[in-house]
Amino acid sequence: MIKKVLIANRGEIALRIIRACHELDIKTVAVHSTIDENSMHVRLADESVCIGPASAKKSYLSISAILSAAEVSGADAIHPGYGFLSENARFAEIVNEQGLIFIGPKPEHISEMGDKVSARIAMKKLGIPLVPGSVGAIKNIVELKKIAKIIGFPVLIKAASGGGGKGMKVANNSGELNEAWNLARSEAMSGFGDDTVYLERYLANPRHIEFQLFADSFGNVVHFGERDCSLQRRHQKVLEEAPSPALSINEREKISKVIVKAVKKLGYLGAGTFEMLYEKGEFFFIEMNTRIQVEHPITEMISGFDLVKEQINVASGKELSIKQKDIKFIGHSIECRINSEHPKTFVPNAGTINTYHVPGGIGVRVDSALYAGYKIPSNYDSLIAKLIVHGNTRAEAIMRLKRALKEYVIEGVNTTLPLHKEIIENEIFVAGNYDIRWLENYLSKYDK
Repeated sequence: MIKKVLIANRGEIALRIIRACHELDIKTVAVHSTIDENSMHVRLADESVCIGPASAKKSYLSISAILSAAEVSGADAIHPGYGFLSENARFAEIVNEQGLIFIGPKPEHISEMGDKVSARIAMKKLGIPLVPGSVGAIKNIVELKKIAKIIGFPVLIKAASGGGGKGMKVANNSGELNEAWNLARSEAMSGFGDDTVYLERYLANPRHIEFQLFADSFGNVVHFGERDCSLQRRHQKVLEEAPSPALSINEREKISKVIVKAVKKLGYLGAGTFEMLYEKGEFFFIEMNTRIQVEHPITEMISGFDLVKEQINVASGKELSIKQKDIKFIGHSIECRINSEHPKTFVPNAGTINTYHVPGGIGVRVDSALYAGYKIPSNYDSLIAKLIVHGNTRAEAIMRLKRALKEYVIEGVNTTLPLHKEIIENEIFVAGNYDIRWLENYLSKYDK
């Protein structure tokens, strides 16, 4: 049984994990950089350890500093949250080698799914549908041109490592292949230290739909339905909802059974998310995320189930606490990612929160580590809060979100709150007829 968890993260996800641990009567250890000493997760943890300066490389990404903190605090488990070291297979290995419990998947699965090429190969063997393209890495421009001709244009050249849209280039015809090839590899090497790329057909107007999976060490696997993450800007998710307004019950059940079967064959452990593209009734695998997702709260809202607690219990060696037949989805949930960015130029900004007032009422949840007087540092990701609502229907959830956005006050820095107010008033969003290109096209008016 886990007795003390060190959270190798910061901000709202660290706070989220602390809350889950306290409800399980588990002690918590917050780690923090020097600039984060007054952060809310540090204040609410049972104890805290400073692990280095503001630079993430010297603090939250320092494996030795985190392991030293675990040793001095007597923690017997480490939860990585999302981002930072959460999908670092070597970190998970070292944690296990030190006799600690890594609250996450097996290192071999983190490694296999972290490389997009090896993930595609594995998923093809497991019967998961793939976007037409190269099975493995593209070795040279000659091979690239050959496969592109077979699958047809436009094509997308993608980095095997990393994510977030880096190392991704579209070629609309054979004349654009050379430049796209060179740019994708250059970005991949610069961003991830690996210039390996592969090729996929570029789907015109798909939706981005992901499925939440959970597995224990006894071979039990369940799914918690899907989340629609199609509202994106520069391959970064902006707003998510569950369930997807685009899927039928039959479509959900059909693909979920395929994914559950694959996860069982894989011998996976813990929380995992299958990210898929959906177009014209077909699903295509993008990647598998081997961690808790930023948008996990909307799944919790429609299922009434605490996913972080389940992560901790499964890592403790317990069986899943719920069977598939017991998982019921009630109503609709939407999450807005609130970033400290200009709502039109999207330039990140740091600064002090002068006024902070969160919305309340039935069906409203805010995951954030903000408070009045808190100084947002410029050293980390600009995500500062997640506003989540739940309603009996999608229409009720949208109305509740409108009300909550009006109540939410964050003063002292620019935020994307105005953008979310604009999105949910748009008739395309209200009708649920958007795809992964819609928001990018809609926002292009600000570039003029």
